[in-house]
Amino acid sequence: MVHPCTLYGLGVQSSVALAALADLARAPKVDVRISVGAVPAQSETHPWHEYYASPERNDGGVHHVRVSRCSQLDLYRVDYEDGTRIFVDGSGSNIWALDAEGATTEDTATYLLGPTLGFVLRLRGVTCLHASVVAIGGRAIVLAGPSGFGKSSLAAAFAKRGSPVLGDDVAALADRGDCFAAYPAYPRIRLWPGSVEALFGSPEALPRITPTWDKRFLALDGGRFRFEARTLDVGAVYLLADRDPAAGGPRIDAIGGHEALMGLVANTYTTYLLDKPMRARELDALSRLAASTRIRRAVPSAEFGRIGQLCDAIEADLDV
Repeated sequence: MVHPCTLYGLGVQSSVALAALADLARAPKVDVRISVGAVPAQSETHPWHEYYASPERNDGGVHHVRVSRCSQLDLYRVDYEDGTRIFVDGSGSNIWALDAEGATTEDTATYLLGPTLGFVLRLRGVTCLHASVVAIGGRAIVLAGPSGFGKSSLAAAFAKRGSPVLGDDVAALADRGDCFAAYPAYPRIRLWPGSVEALFGSPEALPRITPTWDKRFLALDGGRFRFEARTLDVGAVYLLADRDPAAGGPRIDAIGGHEALMGLVANTYTTYLLDKPMRARELDALSRLAASTRIRRAVPSAEFGRIGQLCDAIEADLDV
């Protein structure tokens, strides 16, 4: 058993070593246990009710993700199209994972460190945005957007400028009543080869996350690129718009009220896993976040090479 590490404000202990977590600080206690290659007791003998199937399917007609619940055991089960199967208990304290056929543990870790821990956080009442988080001026700056909108690339561009990075893809927010803070994740940014080439000169400039997947990672190892291991108050949330050539970016647009709230709602993480009480708690938290925090729309240029100008625009907006 690997020693527990601090991840998203939780003490997380895995039964096997996960490379992305190797350099994290040791946690004083265990909040969440991950058991790879195991299933919960009696999970195969009790009935399951499927309550979500993604609208997206692969070429064989298989849903990308399906989610089921076993009320008798207070368990959730998530099945991915590649055969990966993950169980989570209702308290968000235990995770069990079965690798897909032919997959490595690091392949499974892409699910465990993203949507699975995102769901665990939601079960524990933590609001999560689909976002990367960087530290600017001692505050957490949240870069939110759907998949493919460039939030990881933008975080990497800030990292190149010397800004520490709290996390990539999941922004876990600590609710402090009158304000919110962002928990640190783990010291990696995941990037597609096209972004790697644009930022670092070659698609091969960074190592693969796993041998079976073409996605790469930027190590925030404390050299040129730094990881921020402290929980920081949220200074602003930037909602990334699509790269529309007609939009005339890069620029920052001020938004507020209902528009800001709906923008946050649209960028919550693993919303499809939530039940009605969870959604109600989330809406309350997001309403307070919208009312207490600077919310902006960040409009990028259609030309990726101008990503530095979007960084300039965000930095200038933060100086206002």
